[in-house]
Order: sequence, then C-alpha cells, then structure tokens
Amino acid sequence: MRSLCVRLFSVQEEVCVLWSCDEPAHFTSSAGNAGLTDHVMTSMLTRTLHLLIVLTAFLLSGTAFQVSAQAPTITESTEEISVSSSDDGAIESRINAIFAEIGALNAVSAEVNEGVVSLGGTVADQTDIDRAVSIASRFQGVVTVEQSIERDLSVDRSLSPAIASLENSLRRGWEALPLVGLAIGVFLVILIIGHLLASWSALWQRLTPNPFLAEIVSQAVRIVAVIVGLVMALNLVGATALMGAILGGAGVIGLAIGFAVRDTVENYIASIMLSLRQPFRANDHVLIDDHEGRVVRLTSRATVLMTLDGNHLRVPNSTVFKAVILNYTRNPERRFEFELGVDAEDDPVAAMATGIAAISGLGFVLGEPKPDAIIMSVGDSNIVIRFMGWVNQSETNFGKARSLAIRAAKDAVEEAGFTLPEPIYRLRFDGAPVQVKAGTGVTVSEGQASAAPPAKSKAAATPDAKSAEASVLDTRPDDHIAEKVDEERAQTGEKDLLDNGRPVE
Repeated sequence: MRSLCVRLFSVQEEVCVLWSCDEPAHFTSSAGNAGLTDHVMTSMLTRTLHLLIVLTAFLLSGTAFQVSAQAPTITESTEEISVSSSDDGAIESRINAIFAEIGALNAVSAEVNEGVVSLGGTVADQTDIDRAVSIASRFQGVVTVEQSIERDLSVDRSLSPAIASLENSLRRGWEALPLVGLAIGVFLVILIIGHLLASWSALWQRLTPNPFLAEIVSQAVRIVAVIVGLVMALNLVGATALMGAILGGAGVIGLAIGFAVRDTVENYIASIMLSLRQPFRANDHVLIDDHEGRVVRLTSRATVLMTLDGNHLRVPNSTVFKAVILNYTRNPERRFEFELGVDAEDDPVAAMATGIAAISGLGFVLGEPKPDAIIMSVGDSNIVIRFMGWVNQSETNFGKARSLAIRAAKDAVEEAGFTLPEPIYRLRFDGAPVQVKAGTGVTVSEGQASAAPPAKSKAAATPDAKSAEASVLDTRPDDHIAEKVDEERAQTGEKDLLDNGRPVE
C-alpha cells in the first residue's frame, strides 16, 4: 500500500510538471507566429503522449500490486501459464514436468509441434483426461490440444486410486479420533446438563401456572440441550456443512410430520389454552355442544365428562375449545318454563294469574325473581300460555321442580273452571249415512257429531304408590352423580389440568 501511494504521488507530480506553463511565450511579429504555433502544438502532443505512457505504467503497476497482494486460495490457477520461451521444446518439457508431479497423470506424455500439443498415455479415470487437457491448454503459445489418452481398465490401475483414497480416509479418521472423542464428550456433557435442568420440576412448576405447561417447558429444555450439543459437536469436528444438512432435513421432516398430525397438534394446543383459561371446575354440570354431564377432569388430550346416566364421555380438547359451553353450576339460580293451553273462549289473563298463584305457592320456587307467564300463541282451539319460575339448583332438583310446577298449575287452572281443550277435528260426510258403533260414546245429530269421553273411575292408591308419590314429591337435589365424580377423582391418580387455585374464565 505504501509503494502504491508513492507511485500515485509521483504520477501526480509528473502530471503537474507536464502540464505546467512556465516557459514564457513571446510574440514579436506576425511572421514568426506560424513557427511558434507549430512548436507549441508539438510540445503539447509530446507531453500528452508522455502523460499517457505514465498513466499506463501506473495502471499496470497497480494491477500487479493487487495480484501480488492476494494470497493463493486454489491448487491449480485458472490463468494462463506463461513460459520464458515460446519454443515448442520448452512447452513440452514444462508440460511433462507438471504431469510427472501429478500421480494420476504420471503415465501421460506430451509432444508439442508448432504450438499443437499431442497428449498420449493412459489414465485410470475419465476426469483425469479432462484434467490433462485443461492443464496443457493453459500454456502460452499453445494453439490447440489433441489428446489420444486411453483409459486403463485394468483391475490394478482402477483399484489403486480407490485403495489410496480409502487408506487416506482411514489415516485421517485415525488422526481425527481424539477430536471426535472430544466432540462426543462435549455433546454428552451438554445433554446431561439439559436433562438435569429439565428434571428440576420444582423450578418449572414455580415458573409455570399448571403442571401441563411445566412438562412442556421441561421437554423444550431437553430438545434445546440436544440441539446445542449437536451444534457444538459438529463445529468441533468441522462438519458445519453436515450440520446445515441435518437442520434442513429436520425442518423438512418436521413440516411433513406437522401436516400429517395436524389434528393432534391442534388438540395439543387446545389443551394448553384450556389449561390457561380454566373454563370450568371439576364436578361442574356443563353442556358442551350436545354433550351434557359433570366434569371429571381435564387431561392433555380430552375433557372427561360423566353423563347424567352415569357413563364416561371423552370430548377432544380441540372440540371443547371451539364449542359453545353452557355451565349450569356457575349460577345456582335457574329458570324453568312450560306451556299450557286453555280454551279460546276462556280469559287468558285470569288463567295466567291462577297458574302464577299456584306456582308461587310451591315451597321450592324462589320468590325473587317472581314467577311469570306470557301468552305464546293463539291456536285453532286454544290459547297457549307459557309459565316461568326460578329455583335454586343447589337445594332443588331442577327436573322434579319443573314437573311439580306443571302439575300445580294444571290442577289450579282446571279447578278454577278453565278448560284445557284437546285437539278438535271436524269431519264432514257428504251424502253418506254415518255408521256409529254402539258403546263408543259418540252421538250423531243432524249436521254435527259429538264424542262424549267415557267416565273414568279413580284408582285407589296402594302403599307402593304412596311411597312412590312421596319420592316424586321430594325435590331435594340428586347428588349421586356428583358423589361418583368426587369418588373417581379421589381414587384415580391421573393428572388434572383444572386448578381450583386459579380464576375461572
């Protein structure tokens, strides 16, 4: 770099000297102007040529400096090989000397005549032929290369390079054994450290909100330890290209596996989200889409329910995460409703007041919110009224409460003189006599037929019927399913992602 700066400074001085105008010009007469002009033009042309020569020398010297400053990075140069003489003998001697130094080409000979190189001999591989032609064609003064090299197919000549390569590989492998052992040791040390760190369950349970996430974090630590150990080991042995291939292959395989087990991955992620959100508690009475039951537990794969008829139901967590969840336990107060129809000729408001009074008189019906009723529709033969009331599910069986409320409202409306009409069908007979069997209770008059229902006798209550009636009238909540859920949770040691210590969503 210092010589380049000195050369540049010298060129700069040369340019300044060449183009300086220190010589005075004297114009004494018009007769001498032509000679003076020719002198000036000649001087300028001379200085211009001198400047071009200096600049060319500077550029060539700069190029030579750059080439000499570069360190050789390849075994065989791609530039032309120049010799001190263009004589054919010198070229031939140089080519043969080079071939003699290359083991694969030591059986190849070259002859040069008028710049034409003729190659002959035998080689063990086709690539050696191309290599010999390439070397010969790079000499200055070579016009063309004619090759008549033959490939030696003998067993000894063909096996020799392979055996030499194998011996070289074994020798290099033996020399690299200490380095490989060190790489394996580093990998094992990092792997053991990662395993010990991942097994520190107390730390991960303290850092994560639930056991499921703690397990995920510990598995992630193990995977990271394996990757870091593998990278360190491959870097020690210099197999960075192999490391890139392994990571690329692992990425492709992971992508393929991800598409193959997409549903499983979705279910796994849903389990994580449900464990964080805590949408319900254990033993809650829930309705998940069309699946109803009490929650037994939330696992890493499914939500386990015990249906109201005592069966186990496993709902995938991906379905639970996307489903509409109705929780009957979160709010103990629940409204029941039913419909009754009164005759179209009756006063619906009076029937509503009668039914509300009967429902309010039941002990299990809450006084606040108060029972209510609305007219739903007017049919062909009746007016449909919907009655509503509230109960406390923690103290009352919802199904029995609704059943007894229907009974009370129906009896009260009938006792008040309101009619609960049955569907009426009008039959028209044109010209044909009506044949009515005896004993059916049907009377036929001109233009109208009426059916009188036969009188029913009230059956006497037996002791068993009285016991069953007492059981029906008992509106205490049925805790059998809830007790079975608690019993199963106490006996089974399976992990549960539901945490009573965390807030419910």
